[in-house]
Amino acid sequence: MGEVDYGPLAGLIGTWQGDKGMDVSPEPDGTEKNPYYETIVFGAAGDVTNAGSQTLSIVSYHQVVTRKSDDEVFHDQVGYWTWDPASGTLAQSVNIPRAVCMLAGGVFSGDPKAGEVVLEVRAKRGDPDWGVVQSPFMRDKASTEAFEHKITIRGDQLSYFETTHLQIYGKRFEHTDENELQRSAR
Repeated sequence: MGEVDYGPLAGLIGTWQGDKGMDVSPEPDGTEKNPYYETIVFGAAGDVTNAGSQTLSIVSYHQVVTRKSDDEVFHDQVGYWTWDPASGTLAQSVNIPRAVCMLAGGVFSGDPKAGEVVLEVRAKRGDPDWGVVQSPFMRDKASTEAFEHKITIRGDQLSYFETTHLQIYGKRFEHTDENELQRSAR
C-alpha cells in the first residue's frame, strides 16, 4: 500500500486555533451573538476502498468551541472529511451531540500544491445524496433544513463561514458561524 494522496484535504491536517469567532444564533425573542475561540484538530486517517472500486482519502476532525464571555464549551463536533480523487468529490460528515448529523457534499477550488484551497460543501434535508438526519425532537423543535460550509486554507491560515438553515421558534433562521484560525501544530 502506497502513500495516501489527501489532495485538497492535505492542507487541513494539524491542530488549528482561533479566537476571532462569531456565532449568530436564534433566541425566542430574536438573535444572540456570541464571540468565541476554538480548537480544531484534523488528523490524517488514511484511505478506504468502497465496494472494491472507490478509494476515499480520509481526514478526521474534532472541533471544540468555547464562548469568550464565560469560558464554557457550547459546541463540540466530530466528523470526517473525505476526498474521492476519481470523481473530484468532497464530503464532510458532521456529527453534533444534539442528535443531528449531516453528510454534506461538494467540490474544491484552488491549488493544493500552491497551498491555497477552498473547500465548499452543502447538505439539505430530504436530499437523496447530501442530507440531514436528526432526532424527532430536533426535527419538531429546531429542525435543520440545510447546511453550507466554506473553508479557505492559505498555508497555516484557515478561515471558514458556515450557515445552518433552521426552522425554530416558529420561523426560519440562518444560524451562522465564522472564524479565522492559525495552525499551531502539524
